[in-house]
This record gives sequence, structure tokens and C-alpha cells, in this order.
Amino acid sequence: MELQNRRVLVFGTGKSGIAAAELLLKREAVPVLYDGNGDLDKDTIRSRIHHEKAAATEVILGELPEEEIGRLDLVVMSPGVPCDLPVMDRIRARRIPVWGEIELAYRCGKGKVYAITGTNGKTTSTSLLGEILSDWYPEVYVVGNIGNPYTEVVSEQTDQAVTAAEISSFQLETIDTFHPCASAITNITPDHLNRHHTMEEYIRVKRRITENQTMEDLCVLNYEDEILRGMPPANTRVLWFSSRRPLDEGLYYQDGVIYLAKDGTAEPVIRTDELQLVGLHNFENVMTAVGIALHAGVPVDSIRKTLRAFRGVEHRIEYVTETRGVRYYNDSKGTNPDAAIKGIQAMNRPTLLIGGGYDKESSYEEWIRCFDGKVKFFALIGQTREKIRDAAVACGFPEERIALFDSLQEAVKACAERAVEGDAVLLSPACASWGQFDNYEQRGDLFKEYVRALEE
Repeated sequence: MELQNRRVLVFGTGKSGIAAAELLLKREAVPVLYDGNGDLDKDTIRSRIHHEKAAATEVILGELPEEEIGRLDLVVMSPGVPCDLPVMDRIRARRIPVWGEIELAYRCGKGKVYAITGTNGKTTSTSLLGEILSDWYPEVYVVGNIGNPYTEVVSEQTDQAVTAAEISSFQLETIDTFHPCASAITNITPDHLNRHHTMEEYIRVKRRITENQTMEDLCVLNYEDEILRGMPPANTRVLWFSSRRPLDEGLYYQDGVIYLAKDGTAEPVIRTDELQLVGLHNFENVMTAVGIALHAGVPVDSIRKTLRAFRGVEHRIEYVTETRGVRYYNDSKGTNPDAAIKGIQAMNRPTLLIGGGYDKESSYEEWIRCFDGKVKFFALIGQTREKIRDAAVACGFPEERIALFDSLQEAVKACAERAVEGDAVLLSPACASWGQFDNYEQRGDLFKEYVRALEE
């Protein structure tokens, strides 16, 4: 679709929506910013648009008038906006094309795209892939769910651009022609069921990352994920990785070494004691990134050099500080139970655990059963605190070692008071941050702020 002079509704006024509006203005389209929250301020929204036509950009808040829908040529959805809202039924009834912000960026972008999705591990995998690509190629962009809207960078791209994209299930709902040269699905476990409603729908949406791929492309998949192993895509080549067994073809971890098996031989890629990342889940993230990087043409020697230097990502089992012999770790990105399992498994000390947050209709029993005697105190905050407490008690966790708090700051203070030398305090919520925080980054930053204040 030619965008010039087209009237485009940008649904959502957050970071992705603003970036989409800026790109549309650069392409000489006519963006109309829309948000169902009638209490927002139109001038404040316009002030965030960096373009000479920002002040004249139309903003609609609250109810979307039917006559406005009739004037639209295209709708661009921000990932945070559900696609099953009643207003979307009205839009689809008029057969107006609906793209996501990722689809808009892909259509306007240049170069090659490599994309990673999955319930957990996609941020670390994408960050690592971006580093590997940046150490080999001169023009690399790292975008998507990782916090950098794809639409922010496409105007800078040349035909030599290489893009590493973290793609969430919310973003995959609204793709159309999006076609990565290589993709990966790290794993699929229950998450965002409040948005997707069923596990079957969540799986279907995740698998869309391969929808437009061909046999010239590649999809990297986790062999130890039963869902993925049971339904590999038929339209593209597959490279498997395993953290638990040798493979005849693919990447695997065994006895402290990551191997690449190909044509009947297995060559070592790197010893895991050379990595700054720890834990089996991180070895899986490494194999995800390595699989895509090899397809992108990066030599093993260059990959190995980057792997040795990579320190991980902020908010994912991030060491904060040690005070009075107690170590503090920020795992704010542990926004679902499966991610939080990885967090507690990485602890090698008695742990005071802070959990809870926004309710995504998750179950917490499997997480609690993985405590394995490590958790000496369980501090709970947010909307899910009673639900998690009840699940913990039902699983046999002592109720006298559970406490509910109104704020993260109170929980940090209580853990610090109870911790003794040799302990760890871990923020690993198993829940989204919404309700109390804008996002998991803000939650993690505040945790670090509260922890460092303990040293004063």
C-alpha cells in the first residue's frame, strides 16, 4: 500500500504508537492518533511527536466516531491494544486493513531481518544476537519488544541494514507480510492468557513468526520444548538446539560445552565456563542466537569472541550489589511463572524472594514447587499477592514465612531486615508489572534504587 496522503488511524498513544505516527508523517501519510482513554491530554500526546507537523496531527480520545472510521484507509495497532475490542469489530466490518507497528516498520524498512519470539529468553537471545551481528556487520539495529520500536529506525536503514528483532505474541497478532530471513522460538509455556484466552490461540500466534518464511530461510527451535517438537513448521528449514541431549544435527549442550553438529561431526562452539552468562536457560539463549548468527553468515570465531564478552541484559537475574554479606538480584523481567522458575534455579544461596504483581491468569504451583528448599522468606506484593499466598500454602510452603506488602519498597525493607550474611534477596515476580508500575523496567529500576539506599 502506498502511504502518501493515506489517512491512517494509529491505535494507541504509547511509545510504539508515537513512533508509528512519526514514521507515517515522514512517509507523507495523514496519521490520526487514537486512544480509548478519554482522560488523556491531546496536547501532551502531540508534544511527544518529533516532526514539524506534530502540532497539526489529529488526536481522538474516548469513543471513535463511526464517521471517522469511514474515512480511514488503514489502521496501525500498537502491541498493547487488544485486537478483540468492540471498536475493532466495527473497523473490520468495513474491511479496513489492520497492521501492527511491526508490519508497518517491515514494509518501510530495508535490509535483512532476523526475529526471535518465545515465552522466555527472547530478550537475552535478541540482545546477544544483536551484539554478535554488530561485531561483524557495519549497520545493525536491535528493535521490537526489547524496548526500541522498529518504526523508530527504518528511516535510517540502507539496503545493507541487518535487524535483530524481539517479537512478542502481541506483535505477531497483527503481522501480514512480515518475513524474517531467520526466526527462532525459544520456548512456549502458558503466558498472556488474559489476552489470548486459550493456550491454543497463544501457540497459534507464536507460530506466526514462520508464516511467510520459505525453504531458503531458517527457524531455530528448542528440541526440549514438547510443543515445538510436536509441531515444527513445514514451510521452512529447522535448526534444533538442545540443553539436555546430543543431536545428530543442530546445536547442543553437553558436559560444559556447546557443540554444533553437522554432516556427521560435532564441533565445539564454546565452553560454558568461558561465558559470563550462567544457568542452563542462558545456554539455551546462547544456542538460539548462535543458530541465527550462523545463518546470517557470521563466522564461528567472531561469534565466539562476542559470546565471551557478553554480560547479559538488565533486569534478568541482574546482580545489583552485596551489602552486609547479602547479595541482591533484580529479575524484574521474570514476568511469568516459567521465567521466575529460571530465576530461583539460578540462586545458590538461601533466598528471600519478592514476587507478585498484575494478574495474567497464570498458575503459580509449578513455580512454588521449584523453590526446592531455597526460599526462606516469601514477600508478596501487587494484585496477585493473596492468590500466590494461597497457592504457596496449598503446596506446603509454611504460611508463617509468607508476608504481604502494599509496596515494593516495604518488601525490600522487610527482606533486608530478615536477611543474614550468606543470603540472597531476589526480585522475581512471576507477574507483569502493570497496576503498580509502568513496565518491568521501572519496577526493576526502583528495586535497585531501594536496595542501594540500604547501603546509605
